[in-house]
Amino acid sequence: MSVRQDTVSGVKWSAIEKIALQGIQFIIGIILARLLTPSDYGVLGMIAIFIAIANTFIDSGFSNALIRKKDRTQADSSTIFYFNICASILCYIILFCTASYIADFFKQPIISNVLRVISLTLVINAVVAVHRAHLTIAVDFKSLAKVSLLSTLISGCIGIYFAYIGHGVWSLVYQQLSNSVISTLLILCISKWHPTLTFSIPSFKELGAYGSKLLVASLIATLYSNIVTMIIGKCYTTKDLGNYTRGNQFASLPCDTVSGIMGRVTFPILAKIQEDTNQLINVYRKYIRMTSMIMFFVMCTLMAVSKPMILILLSEKWADCIIYLQILCFAMMFDHITQINMNLLQVKGRSDLCLKAEVIKKVLSTIIVISSIPFGIVAVCFARVIYTQLAVAIGILYAKKVFGIGYWEQNRDIVGYLLFSVLSVLPALLISETEMSVYVTLPLGVVLSCLLYFFFIRKDANFLEVKQIVLSIVNKNERKN
Repeated sequence: MSVRQDTVSGVKWSAIEKIALQGIQFIIGIILARLLTPSDYGVLGMIAIFIAIANTFIDSGFSNALIRKKDRTQADSSTIFYFNICASILCYIILFCTASYIADFFKQPIISNVLRVISLTLVINAVVAVHRAHLTIAVDFKSLAKVSLLSTLISGCIGIYFAYIGHGVWSLVYQQLSNSVISTLLILCISKWHPTLTFSIPSFKELGAYGSKLLVASLIATLYSNIVTMIIGKCYTTKDLGNYTRGNQFASLPCDTVSGIMGRVTFPILAKIQEDTNQLINVYRKYIRMTSMIMFFVMCTLMAVSKPMILILLSEKWADCIIYLQILCFAMMFDHITQINMNLLQVKGRSDLCLKAEVIKKVLSTIIVISSIPFGIVAVCFARVIYTQLAVAIGILYAKKVFGIGYWEQNRDIVGYLLFSVLSVLPALLISETEMSVYVTLPLGVVLSCLLYFFFIRKDANFLEVKQIVLSIVNKNERKN
C-alpha cells in the first residue's frame, strides 16, 4: 500500500481503538472516582513509578528495534520473547522483595501487599510483548483494537464491582490485573506468530545495540514522568496526590488519544519510507501540522471547561484537581511534537541522538521541578509547563541536525492553530466563571468553541485533508455494508 493508504488504514483502526478505549476508560474512571476517594488513587500513584521503571527494563527498546528492522527473522523475535519473560520475572522478584521498604518510605503499610499483587501484571504482559510488536509491524491495529476494547470493558466492570462492595484501592488493583490477563489471553488467540526454542546471541547483540540506547532514553523519560508523583506522594498527602493524579489523567486523556493514534501509526509508516529523505520530511511535517491542528484545540477546550466538567462528572470532592488540570492541559498540548520528532530520529537509526536529547531535557527539567517542590503542587504543575517547552525546543534542535528543519520553520507550520484555538475557547472560559449552572456552561462552552474553531480553519488545507481521510473511511465502511 502507499503511504496514504497505510495512514488511512492505520489511523482508522488505531483511532477506533484509542477513541473507543479512552471513551470506555473515561466512563469507567468516572464511576470509580465517584465510588472511591482521592486517597485511594493516591496509593496507586505512589507505586506507579516502580511499575513504569520495571516495564521499561522489560522491553529494553527491543520492541521498537524489532519493528524498525526490515529483515527481521524468527530468531530475532524468539530471542526478544525469552528475554522479556526472564526480565519480567526478575523485576517481579525485585519488587516483591522490596515492597515492604517502599511502603515504609511512603509511610503507607498497604503499599506492600498492593505492589506485590499488581506487579504480577509485569510477567503477564511480557508474555505477549513480541506478539503485539508483530501486529504493529503488520499495521494490524484492528486486532489490537478489539483486544484493548474487550479487555478494558470487562476489567472495568470487575473494578466497579469491587469498588461498589467497598474494596477501596484493591478494586483498582483487580481492574489492572484482570485487564492484563484478559488482553494476554486474547492476543495469544489471535496472533499468528509463535516463538520457537531459539535464543540467538547475534540477534540479541544486534537488536540490543539499537534498543539499549532507547532503553536509557526511555528509562530517563519514565523516571521523569513518574518522579513528580513520587515526590508529591512523599512530601504531601495521599489526597493531594490523588487530586494531582486525577487532574493529570484528565489532561492525558485527549493527549494520549491523539498522540497515541499518530505515534503508533507514524513510526511503522515512517520506517517504510526511511530511505527517501524528501518524502520522509514531507510526511513528517504533514503529521506535525495535522496533530497540532487537533491537539491545540482539544487541550484548550478542555482547559476552558474543566471547572464545570469536574463538578458534574466527579462532584465537589474532586474540586481541588481543577487548577491542576488547567495547568497540565497547557503542558501536554505540545507533547505530540516531541514524540513525532523522536520517531523521526528513530526511523533513521539515530537512537544516539534520542538518548542525548533525553539526557539534556531531563537534567534541565529535573532541576526546575525539584526547585518548585517547596512552593506547592501548583508550582510543580507550572514546572511541567516549562519542561514541555524545553522538550519541544531540544527535540527540534536534534531533528535539525539530521533533516535541517529548524525551530522557527517548524513553529511557522503550527502557530496559526495555537492562535485559533486560544481565540475559540475564550468565550467558554469566560462563561465557566459565571454564576450560571454548570449543566449549562459545559455544553454551551464546548459548542461555542467548536463553532468558532470550525469558522477559523474551515478552508485550511490540512483540515480539508483530514476531512477527506475521515470521509474516505466512512465511505469505505458504507460500501462494505
